Amino acid sequence: MAGCCGHDAKFDGVSDNYKRRLWIVITLNATMFFVEMTAGHLAKSQALQADALDFAGDALTYGISLAVIGASLRARTNAALFKGVSLLLMGLWVFGSTVYRVFYIGVPTAEIMGIVGFLALLTNLASVLLLVRYKDGDANVRSVWLCSRNDAIGNVAVMFAALGVWGTATGWPDLIVATIMAGLFLSSAFQIVRQALAERRETTDHKHMEV
Repeated sequence: MAGCCGHDAKFDGVSDNYKRRLWIVITLNATMFFVEMTAGHLAKSQALQADALDFAGDALTYGISLAVIGASLRARTNAALFKGVSLLLMGLWVFGSTVYRVFYIGVPTAEIMGIVGFLALLTNLASVLLLVRYKDGDANVRSVWLCSRNDAIGNVAVMFAALGVWGTATGWPDLIVATIMAGLFLSSAFQIVRQALAERRETTDHKHMEV
C-alpha cells in the first residue's frame, strides 16, 4: 500500500489475500445483480434498476481487475481507463433513463424497494469491509474500492427513496435518487480516468528519463 514501510509505490493487487477477497466480492455482486434487477422490474423502481446495473458493472470490472493483477502498468492503466469509461456510460444511461421516466411516472412499490435495498446494503457493506484495507492502491485497485463505496452509498439512497415513495405516494423520490446515483457514477468515472492517465504519464516520463 501507498507509503507502506517508507515506500511511495502504490499497492498493485499482487496479493493472494486480495485476490481471494476480490473473488468473494465478484460473487456477491453478480448474485445481487439478478436479485435487484428482478425486484426493480417487479417494483417498477428506477433506483433499484440503476443499482442493479451498478452491481453488474462492478462484477465485470472486478473481473477485469483480477485479470490484470501482476500485468504491466500500461495494461493496468488501460483496464482502469476502460472501467472509468464504463462508469461514465453507466451514469449517462441512468441519467437518460431517469429523464425519460420523468415524462412517464409510475409509483414504485416502496416495500420491495426497502427490503431489497436493505439486502443490497448488507451485501455492499460486506464488500467494503473486505476491500477497505486496499483502498489506496493504484488506479486499478482504487477503481475497485470506489465501485464498492458507491454501491454502499447507493443502497442507503435507495432505502431513503423507498421511504420517500411510501410517504409521498409518488415516484419522484425514486427518480431523484436515481439521478443522484448517476452523478455518483460520473464523479467516480472522472476520478478513475484522471488517476489512470496520471499514472500513464508518470510511466512515460520515467522511460524518457531512462533514455
